[in-house]
Amino acid sequence: MRFINEPGADLTYSDVFLVPSRSEVISRLDVDLSSDDGTGTTVPLVVANMTAVTGKRMVETMARRGGLAVLPQDVPLEVLREVTAWVKSRDVLFETPVTLGPSDTVIDALHLMNKRAHGAAVVVDDAAAPLGVVRAADCEGVDRFASLESVLRPVPTLRAEEFGDSEEALRKAFETLDQAGASLAAVTRGGALAGVITRTGALRSTIYQPAVDANGRLRVAAAVGINGDVAAKASALLDGGVDVLVVDTAHGHQRKMFDALRAVRSLNPQVPVVAGNVVSADGVRDLVEAGADIIKVGVGPGAMCTTRMMTAVGRPQFSAVLECSEAARALGARVWADGGVRYPRDVALALAAGASQVMIGSWFAGTYESPGDLQVDSNGRQYKESFGMASARAVQNRTQREGAFDRARKALFEEGISASKMYLDPGRPGVEDLVDMITSGVRSSLTYAGATNLAEFRERAVVGVQSAAGYEEGRPLPQSW
Repeated sequence: MRFINEPGADLTYSDVFLVPSRSEVISRLDVDLSSDDGTGTTVPLVVANMTAVTGKRMVETMARRGGLAVLPQDVPLEVLREVTAWVKSRDVLFETPVTLGPSDTVIDALHLMNKRAHGAAVVVDDAAAPLGVVRAADCEGVDRFASLESVLRPVPTLRAEEFGDSEEALRKAFETLDQAGASLAAVTRGGALAGVITRTGALRSTIYQPAVDANGRLRVAAAVGINGDVAAKASALLDGGVDVLVVDTAHGHQRKMFDALRAVRSLNPQVPVVAGNVVSADGVRDLVEAGADIIKVGVGPGAMCTTRMMTAVGRPQFSAVLECSEAARALGARVWADGGVRYPRDVALALAAGASQVMIGSWFAGTYESPGDLQVDSNGRQYKESFGMASARAVQNRTQREGAFDRARKALFEEGISASKMYLDPGRPGVEDLVDMITSGVRSSLTYAGATNLAEFRERAVVGVQSAAGYEEGRPLPQSW
């Protein structure tokens, strides 16, 4: 990456732009977005280890589309192991549906169907064979305690054995659904429900490659903090099959982090170890020396974070990523750009600055796949609640096993928002919709730079510094003038 005009100060993503270069890249589909940091992802997106953002559905969905999601450290260890096993047992091609029996009620289905972006529940018999499907529209004007048997509709059924690895099979699945006027089909294996596939899912599976381990199972990442018996928790996660281990704290450039990393390294983990957060080359060098393979970069840019306003600590994210990535690569390590992205352009700029992947939190909180309950405001808009991991709410959850006095004292110190409404975008309500938008923009960025992969993009990217007016000029107008 090179600048066309030298900056006079540290820069945020809004301060810079990419200059197009001569390109021989014909199509966005000729671009490879696979990371080079050993995590096995095929798109450079990581979902942050935030309680309101990452749960088992998020992990499953992101891995199926080539990304990675990090399970939070606040979750009990036994739950983390259960979720890891559950994700590892999911199909790499077919979505996991909500399933109910024919004697379950309409209200049961209404409570569960919004847990999936496709908005349906599959009704199965005692042998797990699909009997039909129920959508919200099928439940309108119906007694809430009526059985699902009375409202279910037929569902197209495909056999998993027909798919294999060919794009042609996915094309046929799409055409079958298109001709039937259906958006979803049940997929069986040996007569039992193996999953579902949607029209859009069939299309996506021709574009994305899942992030899978050596045994062909979906990849899972999990976080540990720097307090308590770090080695014991890390060991349990590794034994449970976690593919990436994230040692995480707000201030990563400190002695307790170094001690935690050495404890993890003593286990001889055969997976990438991520540590953070820092914003300087010195921080990178110290974490790599302590045992980190990947460094998480970012202090204060997150949407739920108040650190900069409370403490004045942090650094504009583009400059932080640029400096840290240069230091990391000199040592054979990599960085993740953590936080501060609001648009696909910001993801592209982070990758141009040298990040191997970009970590996203709040942007993904307002999706069907995030763990929170779907709520509706007074205007009928759907939303989920989000909160920062240093907020009073998160601290309360993290310290629930401590005494009342210690919990109350820790609650006095917060650096994050405890409650924020993250509205679902009606046009992009699922995390896959957002991944489509982000990767589409990033792929185009690479073609403008004449790059076919992320390594070439880092080398070829040309960056300029702009004024606030320059940034505003690039924003689309919501209406004609």
